[in-house]
Amino acid sequence: MYKSLVLFIVLLVVASCQKQTIWDVKDYGAKDDNLTVNTKFIQKAIDECHKAGGGTVTINGGVFVSGTILLKSNVTLNITEKTTLLGSINPLDYPIIEPFIDATGQFRGQCFIAAIDAENVAITGRGTIDGQGKMLSPKNVKKTLKKLGLEDVKPDLTGLEADSNNYVNNNIRLSNRPFLVRMVRSKKIKLKYIHLRQPAAWTLHFLQCDNFEVDGIDIYSHANRNNDAIDIDSSTNGVIKNCTIDSGDDAICFKSTSPEATANIEVYDCKISSHWGAIKFGTESMGDMKNITIRDCLVYNTKGGGIKIISADGANVDNILIENIQMENVEMPIFIRLCERRLVYRNANRKSTGSINNVTIRNITAQVSDLEKLRMKPTTGLYFSGTPNHSLGSINLENIKIDVPGGGTKEDRKITVPENETEYPEFTKLGATPAYGLFARHIKNLVTKNVVFTTRSNDKREETILINVDKFN
Repeated sequence: MYKSLVLFIVLLVVASCQKQTIWDVKDYGAKDDNLTVNTKFIQKAIDECHKAGGGTVTINGGVFVSGTILLKSNVTLNITEKTTLLGSINPLDYPIIEPFIDATGQFRGQCFIAAIDAENVAITGRGTIDGQGKMLSPKNVKKTLKKLGLEDVKPDLTGLEADSNNYVNNNIRLSNRPFLVRMVRSKKIKLKYIHLRQPAAWTLHFLQCDNFEVDGIDIYSHANRNNDAIDIDSSTNGVIKNCTIDSGDDAICFKSTSPEATANIEVYDCKISSHWGAIKFGTESMGDMKNITIRDCLVYNTKGGGIKIISADGANVDNILIENIQMENVEMPIFIRLCERRLVYRNANRKSTGSINNVTIRNITAQVSDLEKLRMKPTTGLYFSGTPNHSLGSINLENIKIDVPGGGTKEDRKITVPENETEYPEFTKLGATPAYGLFARHIKNLVTKNVVFTTRSNDKREETILINVDKFN
């Protein structure tokens, strides 16, 4: 009896000394009733986990409503299968974090889940993070604020506006449209298997982050305008793999809204659908973009470009490899554009015009959508353009097969494509070309090997037109 009592006490002491590894948000007052705003309860669990040295904060149950949640170092947020973390429809539940103004002139800064200056953070589980983006449209925000008897809070724009102020619409637009997940100046980040749904703006944003991995996540983002899926922004040393993406705007987008570079990124084995650009560099492009590989991906049902490489604001885009991409029902297979817009972000110094060099694109098959579905008619398979004063560098194309709808007329052979050096760098801004296959101008070195175009109907334009191309093989 005495020995049993001693053993029991010893086991009790050992158990009490074991480090806690899991924090359940329900233990802090969170309710999964699809009604209670659980921000303070979830944040309390995260803070306690962080103070204890780290571990896993678990959200398990039905539907948990919340406003902005800040992850801390060494904390994993685990949302279990069939559990939903739902964004509040009250815009005042989303404080402004690391604000900036994007290339379209929209004020950005709010987000649902964020990590700022953190290390070793993760979001895991097979549950869902849903931003309720439709309820955060300007019209619905006004209704919500009126119903709650609240006044909107206007943000402070001091130091955020570009000196040139030449945004797309030439004015600053305010809104209450939080990103879904935003990682800022953080490192050692992992997102795995989570379902990301319906943000009011961008879905997953990495800003000035280092060492991140995105594996097996699923994104559906069509609740509002500018619903980008994954934005890698002035961030380095990342992997994106095994993801399924269906986005209303750019799907996987490399950009730089600061002078810091986006570099050393690998993307592979992803299925991508987009209403704007599936694989895109830019348009925000102050910092360099280099050493980036995209391979083994399917691009389908994409209304914008399959592959877009753009330097508009001073970025030097260099050492890019894109290979083994299959495209089905896309609008513009490959678009490369260097221009002289030179927008400024985050009160940085304005940069000189950048460059695009050492780009290799190979093993691509693309089937362009039917003509009646396209914005630019007739269309072109490959569309490359620098400017008269700033040529593209070396572009290498190999094993590319593109099927276009055709439909070009003899009159279309007379088209003169405008330079539009400082305008928004989109192929629809430049317009149709006199070639159905390859239109390329202002390039120092263009190398092509086994590049084949087919047309589904008669096209009376030239297959290839080169203007101011110094070297062509």
